[in-house]
Amino acid sequence: MSAALLQHPFMSPDGLAATQAEALVEAMLAFELALAEVQEARGAVPEGASQRMRELLAPHPFDVGGIAAGIASGGNAAIPFVKQGRAALPDALKRYWHQGATSQDVVDSALMLLLKPRFAAIDALLARCRTAAIPLMQQHAATPMVGRTLMQQALPLAFGVKVAHWALGLEQARRRLAAVELPVQFGGAVGVHSGWADQGLEFMDGLAERLGLAVPVLPWHTERQPIHALATALDAVAGAAEKLALDVALLTQTELGEVAEPAGEGMGESSSMPHKRNPVRCALIRGATRQVHGHATVILNAAAQPLERGLGEWHAEWAPLVDAALLVEGALEQAAILLEGLEVHPEAMVRNLAATGGGIMAEPASKLLTPVLGQEAAKRISAEAAEAARESGRPYAEVLGAHPEVAGRLEPETLAQATDPALYLGSSQRQVQRAIAWLEET
Repeated sequence: MSAALLQHPFMSPDGLAATQAEALVEAMLAFELALAEVQEARGAVPEGASQRMRELLAPHPFDVGGIAAGIASGGNAAIPFVKQGRAALPDALKRYWHQGATSQDVVDSALMLLLKPRFAAIDALLARCRTAAIPLMQQHAATPMVGRTLMQQALPLAFGVKVAHWALGLEQARRRLAAVELPVQFGGAVGVHSGWADQGLEFMDGLAERLGLAVPVLPWHTERQPIHALATALDAVAGAAEKLALDVALLTQTELGEVAEPAGEGMGESSSMPHKRNPVRCALIRGATRQVHGHATVILNAAAQPLERGLGEWHAEWAPLVDAALLVEGALEQAAILLEGLEVHPEAMVRNLAATGGGIMAEPASKLLTPVLGQEAAKRISAEAAEAARESGRPYAEVLGAHPEVAGRLEPETLAQATDPALYLGSSQRQVQRAIAWLEET
């Protein structure tokens, strides 16, 4: 019961509903029935037997509780499931049920079937994020804001560039995930289709086609690169989503106020402080993605598995893999809403650019003064003027022009242009254009 309050809020509700115990049973049944059909098509099962199995088992009420209890003695869900399925068949069909398969074939393939729609949902959410980010980038391709390094003000950049980096990270992760295959598993007891020398690989290939899964080169019982690839690709998506949430959360701080999460009834409210508007979507995203990183670690540590069958390593993959997918899906549901409704406050960005009295423009001011006063003097004077502007509240260009070593040596218009953050955005606009072009590639 506590999972509904502590674990599930970080996950996709649709994903949770689609991956309950009954869904795993359905996926295992899909594997077994497909195997019988493939074997029948190749003469290894009597004609009509697979259809009869489907008629008997598709409506059969498998005992999920009994399967769960049976894991303690069998070590995985497939063993008690196969026993229940066989018990529900007449004697004439029992021998053709689960023929040539092992429990790992059933569980690995069922997990791939469970994950396939989740990966499609994740891809759609990432596409939503991309669609939401592009107009934000276009609208703010020249909106100046403070660029911050080591958490301190550095130089200006366009807010559109910041959005571009969020979008690029998410889209790069999307393309990586889209390239990862979900392979069928079928190798039998030790992965060499024992007893089916001439047909084992044909069965494997036919299963993949029938189930809509990828065809592996060989069975991969202890060669876990497919799982490694899935886990790391999910973790890459999590990292990109977490970057978005971290940046937004920092920019929403009261002292900055440069952006805000989408408003909504009760969104971000505090239990005790009426004035607060907490970045709860960012918190949910970061809470979910931190868990994904932990799940990825479990799977990476299980990558090397012994001999022909894992001893605990394989078993350790199941929950982290499914949970990681559900957490990523949940995080992206929040990320899509965040990008679609992000409130941007350019006036706060302008205010924060002036927080140092214009000192953020000391670098371009120093560059302007260097040919006139020399490098050391230019650096010293630009810093002195910044501090004087901060203390007096006067514009930086005005204070700089009034400095005894600068007065009368440069035109006020020249100083104003050199110290205008909006004119010191580097390649920001071209970067936004370039990013959009890449994001819109087919």
